[in-house]
Amino acid sequence: MKFIFADSMDMIDPTFNFEADRSGLDREMYWGDVYPHEFFPTPPYQGILVSRGIVGDDMFPGKYPEDLMMRFRRIGARKFLRMEGEFAKMDIFGDCGAFSYVDRDVPPYTPEMMLDFYADGGFTHGCSVDHIIFDFLPESRGMKGGSPEARRRFDITLENAEAFLKASKVMGKGFTPLGVIQGWSPESMAIAGQRLEKMGYTYLAIGGMVPLSADQVHQCLQAIRKKLSSKVRLHILGFAKAEQIHEFTDYGIASFDSTSPLTRAFKDAKANYYLPAASGGLEYFTAIRVPQATENARLKRKAKESGVDQERLVKLEQTALRELRLYDRKGGSGGRALNAVLAYNREFLWDAKKSVDANEAALEKTKAAVQRTLDEAPWKRCSCRVCREAGIDAVIFRGSNRNKRRGFHNLAVYHQHFMKFAQ
Repeated sequence: MKFIFADSMDMIDPTFNFEADRSGLDREMYWGDVYPHEFFPTPPYQGILVSRGIVGDDMFPGKYPEDLMMRFRRIGARKFLRMEGEFAKMDIFGDCGAFSYVDRDVPPYTPEMMLDFYADGGFTHGCSVDHIIFDFLPESRGMKGGSPEARRRFDITLENAEAFLKASKVMGKGFTPLGVIQGWSPESMAIAGQRLEKMGYTYLAIGGMVPLSADQVHQCLQAIRKKLSSKVRLHILGFAKAEQIHEFTDYGIASFDSTSPLTRAFKDAKANYYLPAASGGLEYFTAIRVPQATENARLKRKAKESGVDQERLVKLEQTALRELRLYDRKGGSGGRALNAVLAYNREFLWDAKKSVDANEAALEKTKAAVQRTLDEAPWKRCSCRVCREAGIDAVIFRGSNRNKRRGFHNLAVYHQHFMKFAQ
């Protein structure tokens, strides 16, 4: 099994100065920044997935700035992602980015257009053109159930897959086409998989898994695997349950892509920092929020609406950072650091629309989470490059370079965890 990282221009500045809280004056984004596989001695994944929806084009703006989008199309995925040399054998998966056109009646890309994209980019694997189905009716049997729209998207996805497979023959042996499964129930997805195998696909990508619970994903995989021969490999697109991969090893999954270990560093409310757990699983810690007083949107809005003194906010912010660093360097109980963080948190977490009791309860939860992180000092228990270089800044929730560094750390920890179950 392979863990494929779904990239979204996730890079960091390796020279970022935490004390000064800035990059060097001569920093050029992308050119001086690094990907996770460049940052660590060993890549924390077996390959990268790039979505056309992330790269962008003249129909849909992606996350790439226009100059980098054009560079990607000009030099190809491998060179753009710096996956040459020692990384030359790593897989590069691609998909069409169906979420970017979910509201359209039909996908904006033809199978031929996507194959041109894959060929120009030098992808090793490419998914057929699918149309997302959001309906999920687990009790539906066979082809029963499903709205007319779901059935229409089901047909579009299979028609595109058939045309894609035929046209992909010109790509040669260095390219592996994946037929995408969409459906409104486990059994309709299984029927889609069966039809894709009959077309000639030997590698199938399962879409629509992102919003499903772990139990629902199990239902889908069980139904799909029953309809397929053992020679057909499966890839799960956007596998949001990456931390539970050990529960899904019985379905013959060859690969899956996910970005969750990285994005949970700054999108999750509590589980921002990973560590291996003594039980063999993963342990999670909450990052310590110290937003930038003069740049944080919530603080700026609060200052404007209620007249909060910004100078006072800056002083509280700097005190919190100073006390956290003193605690990291000199140890101790962490009480001063905790109090400094809570004093600042009281300013940006307090919601005037809620009652005093509700606000105080929220602050108590924050206190418990921050105290646990400070008491256990997880960054001191990790030897990865992020934690060695950043120290306590690895667990401070503040700006892209800290938050994505913590995401890099999570990727490295997750990859070690994943490798226990990969064989």
